[in-house]
Amino acid sequence: MSKRDPASNQLLDYGKKISDDDHESATTNSGNPIPKKDATLTVGKKGPTLLQDWVLIDELAHFSRERIPERVVHAKGAGAFGYFEVTHDITQFTAAKVFAHMGKKTPIAVRFSQVAGEMGYPDTVRDVRGFAVKFYTEDGIWDLVGNNTPIFFIRDSILFPSFIHVLKRNPVTHLRPDYDMFWDFISLRPETTHQTLVLFSDRGIPNSYRHMHGYGSNTFALVNEYGHFFYCKFHYKTNQGIVTLDSTKATQIAGQDPDYHTRDLYNAIATGNYPSWSFYIQIMTPEQAEKHPWDPFDVTKVWLHANYPLIPVGKLVLNRNPKNYFAEVEQMAFDPAHLIPGIEPSPDRMLQGRLFNYGDTHRYRLGANNLQLPVNSPFKLHNFSRDGFATLDSQGGAPNYHPNSFGGPDDDKRALALSPIWPVGGNAGRYDNGGEDWDNYGQARLLYHRVLKEEERERLVDNIVSWLKNAADFLQERAIGNFSKVDEDFGRRIKAGIQAKKKTKTQANL
Repeated sequence: MSKRDPASNQLLDYGKKISDDDHESATTNSGNPIPKKDATLTVGKKGPTLLQDWVLIDELAHFSRERIPERVVHAKGAGAFGYFEVTHDITQFTAAKVFAHMGKKTPIAVRFSQVAGEMGYPDTVRDVRGFAVKFYTEDGIWDLVGNNTPIFFIRDSILFPSFIHVLKRNPVTHLRPDYDMFWDFISLRPETTHQTLVLFSDRGIPNSYRHMHGYGSNTFALVNEYGHFFYCKFHYKTNQGIVTLDSTKATQIAGQDPDYHTRDLYNAIATGNYPSWSFYIQIMTPEQAEKHPWDPFDVTKVWLHANYPLIPVGKLVLNRNPKNYFAEVEQMAFDPAHLIPGIEPSPDRMLQGRLFNYGDTHRYRLGANNLQLPVNSPFKLHNFSRDGFATLDSQGGAPNYHPNSFGGPDDDKRALALSPIWPVGGNAGRYDNGGEDWDNYGQARLLYHRVLKEEERERLVDNIVSWLKNAADFLQERAIGNFSKVDEDFGRRIKAGIQAKKKTKTQANL
């Protein structure tokens, strides 16, 4: 037994804590004692079960309702708890209490996830990974909901449902991936090129959740105590180092241990090998944003570190596994709209859509009162929302309307002082930001030439070919045309790789 890992020994470890005197009598969900747990109430030994068996009805009724709708996106994931500690002063940029002083610690919850698949999805499939952090601050919940990449595929949230659809199952065949769906969308929306290169690079398959970076991805705004605001991007760099898997090894693991990443995270924390990330921000002033060569709110692009260097802030440490996965991870609900005073959204189109969509998803999955669940809000609420499914807190009889004369909650003067007046102007219209005038290839070119080494470029080509070879010929041509705009030789290498695969397949059929 000593050779087994902590995840395998979970029940043994629990059993060691329970003495004979600690064993409790079994009860129903309403706390009523059960006289005999392993037998239904029947008419004689061989007779039918009676409908009045309230123990059976209680258990079956709950069993039928044990599952809730899984997340539409990020369904498969793992979570843990820990703290955020401030190591550097950034109060010149923000008055958010979470950054108030050096050494300040704030409890956090983190959920890592896959983007595309369902609950049974293997951990080592090529995919973007979600990296969401929930800060339990004095000013309420701050959810920093990002991924393990600093960018995303699309710029406008109107395209998000369609993009996710092409990652999901074909609605007729119920098979995934559908290569035609994927490459059709990718090649029709060339702003996806930058993120596509990242996805098919080595970092497309992390070795573990512990060995990948995290990013807030979207552009946010910080507000300091004087009401001045700055645009901001959040980064969290793994202190374990970047480690990735090649496609062959990842496929092998997927067949042997589909929960590979989940198991690794649990065992690391259980053995005291607490994973950590160094937390940074990038800052851009409104004046710099006006002159920036790329749209600073375009989530398909990074802010170059040479121009906007990383500013150290603190560290994230995970030191506790969930006590119950369903209660603390599956019911954990992240929402980019959960912002604390000193942190604001930006005009980022993807962020603007997420401000509504995430909370609405949780209302569907978990009910209108999902924020009353302890993992989502361990604080006492002070608002005017009442009732609804699974209400846990009626707020002690406080009035449910405003204004009132009976001591109900009122305006927060500090939050008001940190609510800047935003300069907004322009003619309202539906502006498609996917055109060539938005420079869909410039940063992908920088990635290909300046970041990736030659052996990494070779693997990038091989990984793209492994997917693109399965798409229809005209989709291959269109995708290769887009990749050629990143670099002509890049496009030629992909084309040659596909032709070689076709030749090999033809020879094999002879």
